[in-house]
Amino acid sequence: MASLLGLSAAISLRHKLNRSSAVSANTPSKICHTFPGNGRCQRLSFKTKAAGSIEGHVLDKESASISDKIDYGVVGIHHVGILCENLERSLDFYQNILGLEINEARPHDKLPYRGAWLWVGSEMIHLMELPNPDPLIGRPEHGGRDRHACISIQDVSKLQAILDKAGIPYTLSRSGRPAIFTRDPDANALEFTQV
Repeated sequence: MASLLGLSAAISLRHKLNRSSAVSANTPSKICHTFPGNGRCQRLSFKTKAAGSIEGHVLDKESASISDKIDYGVVGIHHVGILCENLERSLDFYQNILGLEINEARPHDKLPYRGAWLWVGSEMIHLMELPNPDPLIGRPEHGGRDRHACISIQDVSKLQAILDKAGIPYTLSRSGRPAIFTRDPDANALEFTQV
């Protein structure tokens, strides 16, 4: 039955099952989805304790659990890599507009391209001066509909005033939550969400 689910439903079910403590001895159902680009098959395995039914794309389960818990010690995101055409122009934006500071302890001269590491709380952005394979035009106006990195901040209204003063375009969250989306000089989308 699990093979009838689409990938997003399977991932949603997997997340729900991962949080469940019920264990079953039934044979796991497997879902295979091949991701574009790498051609690898990602298998999601489930064991179900109770019979399920699909009605209107909703899977009802009394209890279920993942047969093979994936645990390799995830701690958090260390850094996000962002491509830029001109490192100085990007540093001007990230340092002088957004106020991020360079992590001098990270290597910048040992790589075969120019770059810089910027602190974002206890994590980092790695600016890399490399050719960008993505088009710079035709991107969605709202960065939330594009690949983006999200940075937690304390006050969206203060960042909005900074962007207004610098003449940098942005959009606000379409859901009404306190979040703002903008793009860096290379059209990389950035989200800032108030926490």
